[in-house]
Formats: sequence, structure tokens, C-alpha cells
Amino acid sequence: MTNSIKKVTVLGTGVLGSQIAFQSAFKGFTVTAYDISDKVLETAKDRFEKLAETYANEMPDARDGKAQEALSRLTLTSDLKDAVADADLVIEAIPEILDLKRDTYQKLGELAPAKTIFATNSSTLLPSDLKDSTGRSDKFLALHFANRVWQFNTAEIMGTTDTDPAVFAEVVEFAKAIGMVPIELHKEKAGYVLNSLLVPFLNAAAELAAGGYADPSAVDDTWRIATGAPVGPFQIYDIIGLTTPYNIMANGDAEAQKLAAWLKENYIDKGKLGLATGEGFYKYN
Repeated sequence: MTNSIKKVTVLGTGVLGSQIAFQSAFKGFTVTAYDISDKVLETAKDRFEKLAETYANEMPDARDGKAQEALSRLTLTSDLKDAVADADLVIEAIPEILDLKRDTYQKLGELAPAKTIFATNSSTLLPSDLKDSTGRSDKFLALHFANRVWQFNTAEIMGTTDTDPAVFAEVVEFAKAIGMVPIELHKEKAGYVLNSLLVPFLNAAAELAAGGYADPSAVDDTWRIATGAPVGPFQIYDIIGLTTPYNIMANGDAEAQKLAAWLKENYIDKGKLGLATGEGFYKYN
């Protein structure tokens, strides 16, 4: 199948948004990264530079200047109209706040050309929660990435009953083109495949630590030694960053909310947000 997606816009330059944008640029796409202010984009610029270094250090095919070359295909802007003016695909990776996302899609629907496909990277919201605000529900779906996209390269693709099958297929091809393994969901499922498996696993680990049954390091040791897994659940927390699991817990049932409070009090409020900040459940250089 020939893919008509050439120009990609990513909304949000946080940890995952910046990775999606850089990976797309690294694979040859023309990419615009949008965020709400020039001040935020200054932080994003540093993040992209660090990603180029990481790629050069960790990926054999990113050496000899190829990672730096990807930066030349990246444009940063705080003007939403300019960001989407000629986009074939807009990938939204803004905070997990329903009203904020709906408001953003209403603006996108007015600003983006008719050809543009909209995709949400939301971890917690179903695309059907957002489709009516897009103005083009046939060209809207979820495209969900895992953190460290160059290494953990899944792209979960999930439409609604309104999504055009041709659009779904086009996004599958795009995912392949940027080096992802497309995981196709046949109908909507909160948590997709990955988080449907991962969230209960991480919650179970948190229950052990929050309940005083075992230290996080002991939980991780048990999981690694007994299963042969390369990392334990609390190492996974740090890789993901503690904010996203906290948000998921805080919107869960009463037990999940208790875990969210424990995570907030003992880690998040102390600035221990995970690998990206140098400390979470573990300390990092």
C-alpha cells in the first residue's frame, strides 16, 4: 500500500511527544513539533538535542551524523495554525485532560485541511471520548506509543466505529514506515493491549510496597530472578515516569486512588519522578 503521509505534526513536546516527533524525522518524514509557548519550545529544543545524542549512542544506524541529520527535518512552532497548515497526519500527545483535548481537536478541525488525519496518543481516554470534537470522526483514531520508541517500538492502533478502514490501514503503514511494529486492535479497549497488561502488574507491585510487605528493590529482584525479565516493575515505573501511572491511578477505583496518594506523597511531591529527573524509586546519574 502506498502511503500518502509525508508531513507529520506532533502536538506536545513532552517526553513521548518529542520521541514521536524525532523518530518520525529520523525515518525521513518532514515533522513539525508544536507546543503552547516559545519558552516550552526552548526546553523541547534541548530534549531533541539529547535524543539525537541518545540515538547516536544506542542505535548503529544513527551514527555518522544521521541522528543530527534528523534535526534538520524538525521544525518547532507555537503557532497552531502554522503547525497544521499542510499536515497529512497530526499526532496529539498533550496532557491527559479530557476538556483540553476536546478543545484542541475543535481548533484542529477548523485549522487543518480536509486531508489531515488526526491521531491521539492518549493512554487513558478512548478515541470515542474525543471523536465528536474532531469534526472528522472518519479520519480520527488512536496511535499509542511506548516510552523509548526507538527501543520499545510498538504502535497500538485503535479506531472507533466511525473510523474509515482506509485511514486505519494508512496509519498502520505509517507506523511501519517510522520503524514501529503496528499492533492492530479490532475494537476499542481502555488501556489498549499494553496497558491492559501493564497497569494491573504495576498496581500489584505498588500494593506490595505501599502496604509495607516488601521494598521496591525486593519486588524488582523477585520479578527479575524468578521470571528472567530484564527489569522489575519499579524500574518500569521509573522508565515511564511516575506522573502517568499516578494520573491513571488517580482516576481509578478507591484502591487505585489510595495507591495514587501513596505515590504522590512519597515520590512525586519530593520531585522523584523517575529516570528523566534523575530519581524515582532509584537514583540515576
